[in-house]
Amino acid sequence: MPSIGVKLYSVFFKFMLKHRLQSRLQALENDIAGGGGGGSSFGVTSRPQEETAAAANPSFTDGVATKDIHIDPLTSLSIRIFLPDTCFHSPEAVPKSRSRVMNSGSDPTQILLRRNSYGPSNNSVSSSNGVIVKRAQNHDSFRRNSYGCSIDDASLKSENGVYGGYNPIGNNCRKLPVMLQFHGGGFVSGSNDSVANDVFCRRIAKLCDVIVLAVGYRLAPENKYPAAFEDGLKVLHWLAKQANLADCSKSLGSTLGGGTDLRKSDGHWHVADAFGASMLEPWLAAHGDPSRCVLLGVSCGGNIADHVVRKSVEGKLLDPVKVVAQVLMYPFFIGNVPTHSEIKLSNSYFFDKAMCILAWKLLLPEEEFSLDHPAANPLIMERGPPLKQMPPTLTVVAEHDLMRDRAIAYSEELRKVNVDAPVLEYKDAVHEFATLDMLLKTPQAQACAEDIAIWVKKYISLRGHEFSY
Repeated sequence: MPSIGVKLYSVFFKFMLKHRLQSRLQALENDIAGGGGGGSSFGVTSRPQEETAAAANPSFTDGVATKDIHIDPLTSLSIRIFLPDTCFHSPEAVPKSRSRVMNSGSDPTQILLRRNSYGPSNNSVSSSNGVIVKRAQNHDSFRRNSYGCSIDDASLKSENGVYGGYNPIGNNCRKLPVMLQFHGGGFVSGSNDSVANDVFCRRIAKLCDVIVLAVGYRLAPENKYPAAFEDGLKVLHWLAKQANLADCSKSLGSTLGGGTDLRKSDGHWHVADAFGASMLEPWLAAHGDPSRCVLLGVSCGGNIADHVVRKSVEGKLLDPVKVVAQVLMYPFFIGNVPTHSEIKLSNSYFFDKAMCILAWKLLLPEEEFSLDHPAANPLIMERGPPLKQMPPTLTVVAEHDLMRDRAIAYSEELRKVNVDAPVLEYKDAVHEFATLDMLLKTPQAQACAEDIAIWVKKYISLRGHEFSY
């Protein structure tokens, strides 16, 4: 069972959340009754009075530099980029996630506070109590660079450690996979720059060795469905545009023509158009590899990530971006026919069923409200495309989460059509156990991030599936 501290915090959390949701619902009803439009298209992406924001920092604090970008002039859509300092060099030591697991003298029940609901794979060792212990196949392989070239590119950093730009002519920079991250909050709260989300994204960027793009999508009820889902797809299209611009700048830069102006300012190279405005996001142009793109969604962010992935596999308009995998962390799925966990855990920790339904009422237009809406229920027939087209999908669930069974059922449907879709279930865990502010420092939260990194590296490694369970 969860600890006493978690139980007490859950009571306080649910009281505050219920009050906020009811206040927004009442404000929305009053606005509609008064003839208001229910919000503007520009929208709201954060509520500073509810969560403390972490300032962006372009220096490599704790090994990760961050910056905020507003990428859509018509809405409040923004992203926060998390760039790990491994973009300049290869990791030279065995990752902590591996060293902890490979410590043969440790008790596996103390190291790994989780279980795999579907049994061990070929590379796992199962103890007598059912705990899965990951076994490394090749210790030396973890010391090799799996992501291409690596050199000491410290000259691109200024004296105070702030990373500003890149050299568009040179090819001496390390390319990292790109991960789009969608925060949780029931579609009505949370932000990509909150302290909790900042800590989580830093952890994922370092463990997975990826560039994380944390998406600040528009929140409900100011912007109803499908605003948040459209924002997620806009970021993927923006990433594709950035990749194409980077390719164009390389071609134009090599010929020194085409109207491209390579200007050196403050010791850094920048690509500028004829008006002097920046065409490219330099961190992505120098270090991003969009052909290895992963989507990670937390709670309601899992719904958004799954929607974006579905749209990305329907057409070929996103080249050269390729979504190779997705991670759904306790996705915010629901349905009209209740599952066993929704009945048994209807009054579960942090999010009970009444608040989940209220959150969906705030997101969905009144004429579209249904718990079997395509955004809410992943198992209805109206959703497309066919599941067999979906990329590998890792699903993380918590034992004491009412949404657990529906997430597992969705994963089972993916496996039926031969999609790699494992489920990691964490014992004695609650909804958002790995991303909620007060739980981020727990052993389970750290173990979850390490497990995600192990699985994701199977699909972002240039050497193939050298990382596996």
